[in-house]
Amino acid sequence: MPPIYHITSRAEWDAALLSGSYRAPSLDKEGFIHCSTAQQIVPVANNFYRGQSDLLLLCIDPDQLAAEVRFEPPINPQTGQPEPDKPDLFPHLYGAVNIGAVVDVIPFPPNADGTFALPDGIA
Repeated sequence: MPPIYHITSRAEWDAALLSGSYRAPSLDKEGFIHCSTAQQIVPVANNFYRGQSDLLLLCIDPDQLAAEVRFEPPINPQTGQPEPDKPDLFPHLYGAVNIGAVVDVIPFPPNADGTFALPDGIA
């Protein structure tokens, strides 16, 4: 399975390294961690992280994860409900990310206008 990706802050990643696993706030709130395929990174970043700095892109090997990954419709941020009419399926991780499954951590700064571009080396 190809890598999946998750955008997080440097502080959250540093805390994960100390604890041995990464838990996004959505895991406690929604029951899963939102992830993206390579093609979904930029739209997600521009919709939810525009203008934020000190972000990292976690490159995750799904085959090394202890938790289950399900490809599901996106969640509407206003209602918290799935949007089954949307054609894209997003990887949702139903558990914490074990540190060993993170194969790369890439700085993910915004452009001068606050938007994001795909980092080099991700296709």
